Amino acid sequence: MPVIMFKIETERLIITEFTPEMAGDVHVNSLDEDNRRFMPDEVFETVAEAKETVAFLITCYDVKGGPFVYPVLLKETGDNLGYVQFVPYEAGWEIGYHIAKRYTGNGYATEAVRAFLPVMMDKLRIDKVYGVCVTENTASRRVMENNGFELFYEGIGMYQGDEREISKYIFSV
Repeated sequence: MPVIMFKIETERLIITEFTPEMAGDVHVNSLDEDNRRFMPDEVFETVAEAKETVAFLITCYDVKGGPFVYPVLLKETGDNLGYVQFVPYEAGWEIGYHIAKRYTGNGYATEAVRAFLPVMMDKLRIDKVYGVCVTENTASRRVMENNGFELFYEGIGMYQGDEREISKYIFSV
């Protein structure tokens, strides 16, 4: 069994490292309609696709350039709710997150981002983080705004390989 090096606990959540056994949950969580609409490159149609991605993400924990993607688990049950991540973005880092549809509306994304943000900023020794989403993704925008991100751009931009109406945020310490 691998030694877990990264773990953040909140009142209701655990943010930790992926293990290969989580691929099935990653597959199921990726299939909801919001993920298909807003993050189509993070949809895994088969468990095998999810397993390959999880294996890759595990290798990234020990490299400097990321991406750094961590599952979000419900503390009470151990259910895999989704993930939080820091990925390289332009000249810095971008935060990302997804909570599976069946768990949304409970504040889990806001809670996960609030706990994850300072830990990762400290780990990477950075003082600002970006957040980018499709403008119509009001839930994602609310998570960023609830965590102190400030809107600095709204308009047409590249997103997931297409020109779309996007909102860009920044969080600075």
